[in-house]
Amino acid sequence: MEFERKITRLPRPYDAERGREARAFFPALSGDAARLVEGAGGCSPYLLSLMGKEAVWMTGAMNAPQGALDGEFARLRETGAADMPTALRQAKRRVALLTGLADLGGVWSLEEVTGALTDFADLAVQLACRATLGREIARGKLPGATEDDLESLGGMFVLAMGKMGAHELNYSSDIDLICLFDESRYDRDDYHEARASFVRATRGMAAMLSEMTGEGYVFRTDLRLRPDPAVTPVCMAAEAAERYYEGLGRTWERAAYIKARVCAGDEAAGGRFLDTLTPFVWRKHLDFAAIQDAHDMRLRIREHKGLGGRVTLEGHNMKLGRGGIREIEFFTQTRQIIAGGRDTELRDRRTVPALMRLAESGWVPEDTADALAEHYRAHREVEHRVQMIGDAQTHLLPKNPEGMEQLAAFMGKERAALEADLRERIEDVHARIEGFFAPDGERSAEETVPELDEDIINRWRTYPALRSERGQQIFGRLKPEILSKLAKSADPHQALLAFDGFLAGLPAGVQLFSLFEANPQLVDLLVDISGTVAPLAKHLARNASVFDAVIGGDFFSEWPGTAALSVELREALAREDDYERKLDLARRWGKEWHFRIGVHFLRGLIGAEDAGVQYAELAQAMLTALWPEVVAQFSEKHGAPPGRGAAVLGMGSLGAGRLTSRSDLDIIVIYDPEDEDMSDGRRPLAARPYYARLTQALVTAMTAPMAEGKLYELDMRLRPSGNQGPVATSWRAFRTYQQEEAWLWEHLALTRARPVAGEPELCEDFMEFRQPLLKQKGQDHAAALQGVAEMRARIARAKAPSGAWDAKIGPGRMQDIELVSQVGALAAAKAPLDVASGLAGLHEAGIADEGQVQCLSESHGLLWRLNLVTRFLSEREFEPEAAGEGARALVLKVMEAESMDALLARITGAVRAAADVIDDILGEVEDEG
Repeated sequence: MEFERKITRLPRPYDAERGREARAFFPALSGDAARLVEGAGGCSPYLLSLMGKEAVWMTGAMNAPQGALDGEFARLRETGAADMPTALRQAKRRVALLTGLADLGGVWSLEEVTGALTDFADLAVQLACRATLGREIARGKLPGATEDDLESLGGMFVLAMGKMGAHELNYSSDIDLICLFDESRYDRDDYHEARASFVRATRGMAAMLSEMTGEGYVFRTDLRLRPDPAVTPVCMAAEAAERYYEGLGRTWERAAYIKARVCAGDEAAGGRFLDTLTPFVWRKHLDFAAIQDAHDMRLRIREHKGLGGRVTLEGHNMKLGRGGIREIEFFTQTRQIIAGGRDTELRDRRTVPALMRLAESGWVPEDTADALAEHYRAHREVEHRVQMIGDAQTHLLPKNPEGMEQLAAFMGKERAALEADLRERIEDVHARIEGFFAPDGERSAEETVPELDEDIINRWRTYPALRSERGQQIFGRLKPEILSKLAKSADPHQALLAFDGFLAGLPAGVQLFSLFEANPQLVDLLVDISGTVAPLAKHLARNASVFDAVIGGDFFSEWPGTAALSVELREALAREDDYERKLDLARRWGKEWHFRIGVHFLRGLIGAEDAGVQYAELAQAMLTALWPEVVAQFSEKHGAPPGRGAAVLGMGSLGAGRLTSRSDLDIIVIYDPEDEDMSDGRRPLAARPYYARLTQALVTAMTAPMAEGKLYELDMRLRPSGNQGPVATSWRAFRTYQQEEAWLWEHLALTRARPVAGEPELCEDFMEFRQPLLKQKGQDHAAALQGVAEMRARIARAKAPSGAWDAKIGPGRMQDIELVSQVGALAAAKAPLDVASGLAGLHEAGIADEGQVQCLSESHGLLWRLNLVTRFLSEREFEPEAAGEGARALVLKVMEAESMDALLARITGAVRAAADVIDDILGEVEDEG
């Protein structure tokens, strides 16, 4: 007998006489199977009553439990509507007896037991709805419906909520349902008649399941989780429910919908409805304000039910009480709500699997998840035993010693061991979860505040972020710690001013302050930023969502590189349908990665060289992922790109693969229409205007200020003929221009050109064309040097260094060195992209000796680091006297200098040495102009 072979535990018969009576119902049983029914009947009058009615069926079911369950479900599906109420009650007895014995004997796991109970509930709801709606259709009350519509319930669908939605029904659960219908299936004139029919069918379904008859009941059915149940019908239009949740939905309703699923009726309509609620349930930003909401809800339940205070086992509520089932569920659902909007892997309806996924993603410590999962299963087993005793919807432990003895016997344990285990589990759950909802208790707002400018601090209460009472309460708990950290920063006043700018720019505060309260390390980071990079603090006020990334699990992991970044963004964009939402998503995504690079640089996790590479790779990933979206959107109106499509070339610093935090992107767009003159869309365009407008669409996608800001500024002045030329150039025209018309400076610019997005074949063609072109144009070294000397003189007349700390403009500075390096790249056999290789090309071509190349390389490296760190600190020219102490400290750290004076002397010497080398290389060029 399959059932007997799997028995792993046995209850003890608390009432020996009832135990013998139970055993008498099963004369064919022996061994552990007989002892199981004896113990079950001796502890539970309810199970004993079921045995009296269903012993014959149960004896057969023990041979193949799952097969017996499947057979019972099949019998129900063949039952007519008139006989359905009785058939469902008989099936409930059989399912209850089978799952009860399988649970008590350890034959089935907790998940198998709750799964079987839930599967029966799903079937019962579907069949009850079919029966009651079938009557409506037969009477002609549902407009236009026939028997063929019964499978989909004529557009009605039932959402299983709570434990039923999670496939976690307990032994004597109510079932929580929300009944809706797809109003779009009915004409406007038929709407009210259809709704009335669905309302009658829903009431009939609930009555069929919950009414007590001589055969018992099926499930107590609760329809009150629907929107505003005091004034709405028991079955309402899906569109009306959507409007309610969009405008009035509360946090507890968001949590409820984590477990929601379609259990009966029109699955397609139900799926569409749940999809529309995704933004309501799963917010795009980390939602730490939900912690306080859940904490308040817990406290209200405790207060309402009188469940606060110390734990007394007698009469303790295993569901709602301290350390109970609901606390574990709240803990899990709150973490899901916080992070599930960003991490779809966390959207699991089931409690234990959700805990495991939270642990895998770093949102819950692994030991906490394991402990809570074990406690949850143990609590649920106790809950089942309490309910099995008398088929009561109760979660209370017995209130007297006799009752505890009975429960212990039912669980096959001694009373003292059971009570010790219960107390230990309850206290451990409470300790772990209370620390999450209220980690440090209430912090005193009266703590000593360091000496800072009180006028600045006093004006905070007038800022938008602190206008709500809730925002004031949360910030009041944070304020002493923030002020203490600001006072300990390198330049407290400068840090306070920067933090003030951050706070003033926040449009709202509850979500962010909740995030800070739950993650104190973010306060450290904000103070660090405020004391070092004041403009970044103001930027954060407008883009506070980037803090989400810091606690997202992989913020401090290794840099993924261009390819992985592109894939990640493309996958995220593919999940959005609306083009503008795609662009906003790209902006949020880009800002988070940009912020990540900045934080890693600020904290010394990467150096200036790595930061420059990462900024460039991020920009390329954005272009690579967005370009297909721009093309697809443009093609909807004007058709697919004529010919082979287009490629986006990165120029300048983007082409060389090193950007600063504030760099614009220099690009050129080339296209190859082949022999196609026109596109073939709804509004076709000739090839040239098609690609010109497509390029402009890319510019708009990257630069347009939207709800989430802009991505980058694009500079296209390096295209053929500069600002006078078309924004996109045909591949044929581009080649002709470069071979026959381009100026020296344009060939020099090509030394740092490479494809960053677009059609792979055209990108390859460009690279194959570029190298021999540059090799050909670089053969006359003297002419190239003469041209560069003249360009250098014109630049010197037009632009002068803005000061001693200017890393870019002026003799011997970055632009000067890069110009000469491009001559080396032009002369080199492989036309390298980066400055260092271009400088090495000067030596290979015999233009400069090793010492000169080393001098230029070292000077450029020093100036590059200076440029990156000062641009990181501010978009204005760096002035040590005006910079804060934190900013100066970062500059000295990055530049590996002991003092600003020593650093300035080093820069001045490097610039002078580089200028002398370049003078030597170019020789004296007479200014002819």
